[in-house]
Amino acid sequence: MATPLRPSFFDRPTPRVARELLGTQLRTWGPDGRRSVRLVEVEAYVARDPANHADRGPTRRNRSMFGPPGTLYVYRIHRVACANVVTRPGQAVLFRAGAPIEPERANPSGPGRLSRVLGLGIADDGRPIGDGRWEIVRDRPPEPAGRIALGPRVGVSRAAERPLRFAVRGDPWVSRPRPT
Repeated sequence: MATPLRPSFFDRPTPRVARELLGTQLRTWGPDGRRSVRLVEVEAYVARDPANHADRGPTRRNRSMFGPPGTLYVYRIHRVACANVVTRPGQAVLFRAGAPIEPERANPSGPGRLSRVLGLGIADDGRPIGDGRWEIVRDRPPEPAGRIALGPRVGVSRAAERPLRFAVRGDPWVSRPRPT
């Protein structure tokens, strides 16, 4: 049975939340019905992290990162929306890739494609989890530690080398370059 994750799940150390999000289902609802993926890759953005959008404090762009745990932080880069979930004030987990569930033929490999497949955009920035538009559910046990690959983050120019990228080892939907 699927158990929806509550805000309290996210109010923990960000790398731990990131690791435990692997294997969960991220679901959205829109005019076309439900869309869902199984999360297979995420990145953590922590305090005192120069790659973190919140590293210099709140701005108009990142204000939702200072919202309650379980809040969506959606930003645009190169006309592409990328979605994160807030853990603690100024910290979040980026949704990098998912295995498609609904629609089956989607390609949610990479944060922009994942957001597009789920229909997430700037209008969703600041939405709380479980608001009727999106949720994350656990419908199976967490991924065992031996199945989780760690690696450097992708697409950032500062602190990329930090091992804060988590992926399900061997999953074909993990984006490239794949962590080892």
